[in-house]
Amino acid sequence: MVTITAKSSAIKCPVTGVLQLIGGKWKPVILYCLRSEKRRFGEIAARIPDLSRKVLTEQLKELEEDGLITRKQYNEIPPRVEYELTKLGKSLAPVLNAMEKWGMEHVIKKRKML
Repeated sequence: MVTITAKSSAIKCPVTGVLQLIGGKWKPVILYCLRSEKRRFGEIAARIPDLSRKVLTEQLKELEEDGLITRKQYNEIPPRVEYELTKLGKSLAPVLNAMEKWGMEHVIKKRKML
């Protein structure tokens, strides 16, 4: 995984830079799931049922390496791990909120009309 600093140094377009960090099928959905509160792995998996646990693990690692989320592991039995947005990740909230609003207006409503 390439760090945000290394990624951004070679990028001339800001949209390209953002998409390198949060692009793909699942990262925006994971960030959206975490935007309001910290969640355990199982909670995230339950909220995104089409996402395999293997891919979820990979995506969470990448988001953590890029500084968008934190992972906190507790020394308990059974093991408990929580994920939450960092300050950098929280700064994406307006973007995620805009995506939610646009999706409600242009995707969800259109499906209901069909």
